[in-house]
Amino acid sequence: MGGAAVAVLAAATARRKSGPFVSLFSRAARRLHDAAETAAAEEDKAGTQSRRRRRSSSSLLLGPDFLDTWDPISRDTTPQAPPRCAQADYDRTATIIDGKSIAEDIRFHIAEEVCQMKRSVGHVPGLAVVLVGDRRDSESYVRYKVKGCEEVGIKSLLAKLPGNCSEDEVMDSVSRFNEDPSVHGILVQLPLPEFMDEERILSTISLEKDVDGFHPLNVGNLALRSRNPLFVPCAAKACIELLLQSGIELMGKHVAVIGRSKVVGLPTSLLLQRHHATVSVIHAFTTNPEAITRESDIVISAAGVANLVRGSWLKQGAVVIDVGTNPIEDPTSDYGYRLTGDVCFEEAVNVASAITPVPGGVGPVTIAMLLGNTLDSAKRVYGQSD
Repeated sequence: MGGAAVAVLAAATARRKSGPFVSLFSRAARRLHDAAETAAAEEDKAGTQSRRRRRSSSSLLLGPDFLDTWDPISRDTTPQAPPRCAQADYDRTATIIDGKSIAEDIRFHIAEEVCQMKRSVGHVPGLAVVLVGDRRDSESYVRYKVKGCEEVGIKSLLAKLPGNCSEDEVMDSVSRFNEDPSVHGILVQLPLPEFMDEERILSTISLEKDVDGFHPLNVGNLALRSRNPLFVPCAAKACIELLLQSGIELMGKHVAVIGRSKVVGLPTSLLLQRHHATVSVIHAFTTNPEAITRESDIVISAAGVANLVRGSWLKQGAVVIDVGTNPIEDPTSDYGYRLTGDVCFEEAVNVASAITPVPGGVGPVTIAMLLGNTLDSAKRVYGQSD
């Protein structure tokens, strides 16, 4: 109750026997008390809404712009004892990083912005997907993307082509979407059939609609800390988003990125360097990858190999982001298979301090980043960019 209400109640008590004043001050006190309760309820409601997690701003995701200034005089070169978390008595269970919950909050805010765009300009963002062939995992990813569009009010279009179609047919589909003003984002679901020139097809996508962030100019601008790309690849953004939303410090940390594909490994390593992390990129030709990974504070695996990373690969207390989505035969599943990660979860959960599950970790946030990129593209077209 506010100070004014307390004063009125005190006055009313002092005049309890003063006849007509009693009812007058009682009514005033009740009005102030009711107003205070209403204000408190509104404040609590506003606080709850503000606690919903928004997707991080582009400037936050791209990291702080600090110069690489070496100062050897101020650096402590005294040998340090091993941290306690590296000792064998570590017996905690890892915190599960809930990608579904984080993605849900982000989609909530995207849906609000899409509604606002529809009210202000009469249009909504449009996302077009080109799917070639009948890979089960690709079809699954596309279903999730189309469903994500429906949930936030983004229009989705799908061009499904047979696996034996020609490159020109795929490029024709992309070109039609390039020319469609209602389409603000285009993605070609990867991988494509082996006989197709992936780079040639992806280069057909207009730079302004490259919401997957694979255009050479987007990748090049991501690599140059003085430049900002129009779009950052969605899975890489999702990895950083999960770490930021979980309060994980990146600056100065040693991060092992397992896998160097242009879809995840390469852009993730570039993003981490923009956050001033020390990055080791591990690939199929790396000598002793287990030893390198075990020295890392954060491990991000996108190798596409089920259960590649065992508990013995991890430093005690490391943070693990598992990007792997590997289909494993499972007759009990509706689709005849289930998805598992690159990390042996049952082992890692007893070593790591925090870990993403598969499914339910990086995947939902990746789709949320795709929806966010599509929204950002439409906002540029309609002059609503921040």
